[in-house]
Amino acid sequence: MHGIHLISNGRLTEQHMQLVSEQIAQINYIHLREKTKTAKEILEMIDFLLEAGVPAERIIINDRVDVASIKKCCGVQLAYHSIPVADVKRSFPALRIGKSVHSLEEAITAEHNGADFLIYGHIFSSNSKPGLEPRGITALADVTKNVSIPVIAIGGITEQNMNQVQEVGASGVAIMSGVWDAEDPTEAIKCYRQVFDSRKEEQFE
Repeated sequence: MHGIHLISNGRLTEQHMQLVSEQIAQINYIHLREKTKTAKEILEMIDFLLEAGVPAERIIINDRVDVASIKKCCGVQLAYHSIPVADVKRSFPALRIGKSVHSLEEAITAEHNGADFLIYGHIFSSNSKPGLEPRGITALADVTKNVSIPVIAIGGITEQNMNQVQEVGASGVAIMSGVWDAEDPTEAIKCYRQVFDSRKEEQFE
């Protein structure tokens, strides 16, 4: 589950999905986080991506375990209001299970219950979390040191601060507004990829 996770912003259009298909080589996973969409609408979005050449193993569905299972997607991202991790693990063993967590205690519990990876944040100030104090790099480091599953950092991740989360052990980054609100989303994706990969190269030098 390492790498760049692109999260949809709840307003995904066919144009956006076409962009994802064209840039799938630059991202590792696309998360469909479309809370206002019906199951049928999400199924149609998955079909669009599949027909455009996006592999099912690169698609993660927010909350809707049934949809993810039917379409044989890579996995599902669970929130605090979702079906518990252990229940999903038992009933849908083929799915990779991500859990959104906001504290070290939640992270340890999620791993214990069978989560395959975590999304932790928000790390930096974020447009999607106005007025909320970011948890910061130190808190992220505490999580990565105390769990053995991949931790994906989310919240205010930019090309300028991405290396900071990688340095403290994050396996990947989750990006939303950094791409969808960019003047040129295609260029933004390429920049994130370049910075992320440059850090990996440094680690192996």
